[in-house]
Amino acid sequence: MEIPPQEAPPGPGADADADGDADADTEEATAEAGSSSPASPPADGRLKAAAKRVTFPSDEDIVSGAVEPKDPWRHAQNVTVDEVISAYRQACQKLNCRQIPKLLRQLQEFTDLEHRIDCLDLKGEKLDYKACEALEEVFKRLQFKVVDLEQTSLDEDGASALFDMIEYYESATHLNISFNKHIGTRGWQAAAHMMRKTSCLQYLDARSTPLLDHSAPFVARALRIRSSLAVLHLENASLSGRPLVLLATALKMNLNLRELYLADNKLNGLQDSAHLGNLLKFNCSLQILDLRNNHVLDSGLAYICEGLKEQRKGLATLVLWNNQLTHTGMAFLGMTLPHTQSLETLNLGHNPIGNEGVRNLKNGLIGNRSVVRLGLASTKLTCEGAVAVAEFIAECPRLLRLDLRENEIKTGGLMALSLALKVNHSLLRLDLDREPKKEAVKSFIETQKALLTEIQNGCKRNFVLAREREEKEQQLQLSASMPEITITQPQPLEESGDPASTGAHNGDTSPGPLPDSDSDSDSEVEEEEEEEEEEEEDDDGQRKEASCDQSPSAPCPALVPPTDSLSPEETKPLGSPTSPTEQRISVSSPGRGHKVFVVTRVESPPERAEPPSPPSSASLPPLSPSSPPVLPPVQPFSAQDSGVPEPRLEPPQSGPALPNGLKPEFALALPPEPPPGPEAKGGSCSLEHELRCPQDERELEELLRDASQEAAQDTL
Repeated sequence: MEIPPQEAPPGPGADADADGDADADTEEATAEAGSSSPASPPADGRLKAAAKRVTFPSDEDIVSGAVEPKDPWRHAQNVTVDEVISAYRQACQKLNCRQIPKLLRQLQEFTDLEHRIDCLDLKGEKLDYKACEALEEVFKRLQFKVVDLEQTSLDEDGASALFDMIEYYESATHLNISFNKHIGTRGWQAAAHMMRKTSCLQYLDARSTPLLDHSAPFVARALRIRSSLAVLHLENASLSGRPLVLLATALKMNLNLRELYLADNKLNGLQDSAHLGNLLKFNCSLQILDLRNNHVLDSGLAYICEGLKEQRKGLATLVLWNNQLTHTGMAFLGMTLPHTQSLETLNLGHNPIGNEGVRNLKNGLIGNRSVVRLGLASTKLTCEGAVAVAEFIAECPRLLRLDLRENEIKTGGLMALSLALKVNHSLLRLDLDREPKKEAVKSFIETQKALLTEIQNGCKRNFVLAREREEKEQQLQLSASMPEITITQPQPLEESGDPASTGAHNGDTSPGPLPDSDSDSDSEVEEEEEEEEEEEEDDDGQRKEASCDQSPSAPCPALVPPTDSLSPEETKPLGSPTSPTEQRISVSSPGRGHKVFVVTRVESPPERAEPPSPPSSASLPPLSPSSPPVLPPVQPFSAQDSGVPEPRLEPPQSGPALPNGLKPEFALALPPEPPPGPEAKGGSCSLEHELRCPQDERELEELLRDASQEAAQDTL
């Protein structure tokens, strides 16, 4: 056996040689470091920092290039149906998957491809990963309002691909993924990303699609941070427990969701209901909460009622159908209803409430001011409970619909409901069983049928009244938005010879009670008397008119009568017609504070050329040869003439001979003759106003009557 040669062990001098070699190497390294170092260390031992420089490229060289993001709609420019079908078939051939005949039939029926198409229905079709990938050729070219993927057997890979496509291309506003039980965590994660990123998605239906503990955090985060969803269906999604806790906590800060459907989730009356109550305390944007077919119980209803008390605006519909609620829970709800201000629909059907529960609920409903629809179907009510409901109907002027089907309401209850409907004028629909209930007395069955007919007739009557009220409200809104223009037509004259009134002479808008009211008979008599005086004094009136026409630019101040000397027809309220021939146009528009502003324009009729009929012989005596001729009355001014009133009355000259055989005593009633000169004009104006006083007019009327009678006797 050969023994390998062994190395000789180092001698004692070997260590010394090794040490010497190491020391030599160290000295050489130190010398090299010292020679290579630019600066030797200072005497005090401190090391001086070596100089370092950092340089950056110029601005032009920093960015070497840029790539624009791809336009998701670059394939949708002027696309046609044939192009979409061809692209889809090529994708199916490339991926080696089956084409969907239902999809091809729908694609061939599409016409308007520029706007969102109503629906893409793939319900019931089996979609694996390859089939979902082929659908991208459709989604990149077309957009839809509704994409229905119900019961399509989606797995995690297919669901993730589809949700990513819908998010990227914004393919749908309403998405239905219900009855897909194998979406899994990655599918829900992609769905949450879609909910958070897609601004057009408003409706998501995920019924019977389990949202388990490990998937719920993704959905909760999407709903809390940012989501455009307004409607969320999560019925039968196994939410009881931690998923509901996460969901309710996230929705406290959500302001966009309006409708939340949580039916058939086996929600309990303790933890689940407590979190729902907290949700209602903080979320005031939710309008519909559907909790049907759960296990809320009376204890859970107490938590929900605590949240309802905080709802000042928001929740309008609460569905508690089939939640094992009893009269105890109705006591909680009855105390809560007077505090709710937004709740309009309350559905308590299929709960064993009983007559006692309705009695506990009655006072709360009467005190409530918002509930207009109430569901009490199959709540174990009898005639006693129907009487309590009838009391509520009679006291509530807002109720629109009431559901009392599947209850044992017989003749007594129907009679109470019929009497209540005679008082109530708002209830439009009262649902009762069509077939009458069995009674011990057979005649009561016919009575039930008659009462059912009366109840239906009462609802029809209320419906007609509601429609009439709605039409009136629409007319009022229309009249409030548009100004009303009313024209009062001129009324026929009773006497063809009556001239226009004094207000029309002056060109002013004469006041009156109302635009459509006629002038009083007293004012007409006074006008006739004034006209007679004007005919007798026409000569002086013409002279006065000529003097006033000489200076039209500077009217006499005395021509404007003072307010205390106005005649009765001039002191009437503003707005009445001064003559039956006037035409008034009133334009009214609504003002703030229920005020109406009225602007009235008066148009006088055109002047008539025919002279007035001569007075009868019984009223005036025949003219003597010495009497001056009677001139026709002066035509009235139109509305466009000057507003300066003309003086009409002038005192006659005093002398021994008076016209028409008047007595000399008539001159005593007249004021003294004004002196000649400029003062005569002002004096004549003041005389005119004095003669217009009612007392002087009565004296003149008596003197004229006596003079006429004596003159008639002298001529005979």
